[in-house]
Amino acid sequence: MKKLITAVILLVFVCRLSYAARVDTIRVYSAAMHKEVPCVIVRPDVLLHGRTAGTHLPVVYLLHGHSGNYADWISKVPALKDYVDLYHIIVVCPDGGFDSWYLDSPVTPEYRYETFVSKELISYVDAHYPTIPDRAHRAITGLSMGGHGALFLAFRHTDRYGAAGSMSGGVDLRPFPDNWNIKGRLGTLQEHPERWEKNSVVSLADSLKNGELKIAFECGVKDFFITVNRNLHKKLVKLGIDHDYTERPGQHTWEYWSNALPYQLLFFHRFFAAAGVKTR
Repeated sequence: MKKLITAVILLVFVCRLSYAARVDTIRVYSAAMHKEVPCVIVRPDVLLHGRTAGTHLPVVYLLHGHSGNYADWISKVPALKDYVDLYHIIVVCPDGGFDSWYLDSPVTPEYRYETFVSKELISYVDAHYPTIPDRAHRAITGLSMGGHGALFLAFRHTDRYGAAGSMSGGVDLRPFPDNWNIKGRLGTLQEHPERWEKNSVVSLADSLKNGELKIAFECGVKDFFITVNRNLHKKLVKLGIDHDYTERPGQHTWEYWSNALPYQLLFFHRFFAAAGVKTR
């Protein structure tokens, strides 16, 4: 694995010398929430790769964490542009609100981020960018709240995503009844335990069939989410759901996520490669 990552780093260096990923900042209207939602879209210059203008590309949806925003990934991890060029993918970074947890909230109806990301945004991106509009060429991942969101959305919409990941994800909400305003989206755990259960990734794992979704998630060993990630791993093993799970040194920091991102994108690259690239 170390040799593989070294090779990836060398290829990224070549990309910096040769290619020029394009960064679009757009606003996508959400009919469900009656507002425009800002997003960053990073795409390779396919002509610089010697590809034709008719080439359509796989898409990775990349979610930010609690209190973050749509610009976090591109500003905190500028190497994202290099990875986009290296793997010939489109990366979409939507705004998920300060504390949406990427749910359709039963408490605050104006928070319908599940509907926005998994329906409205996908439809917009497929209509306006050269994507391959099928689940075999669509993946989703994110950090912290976004790690929860990525697995939550993928587990609930296996018809839309073929692969999913998480970095330091809050994959079980129930141990944190007073943190990060989750109760502002679901009501209190004491009053609505069923909401907390059905909106936790670890509970949704029961709905999965082995092989229907490629899954890779990870967490730093000193992260406060390490226990819930270990529990999700154990549950998937018990259920017989194939997945990649990794622990490595690190905490809940951008240093960790900057290191984790290339592993996630390599996992998705292999998934997309197995499906093949299409042109129109």
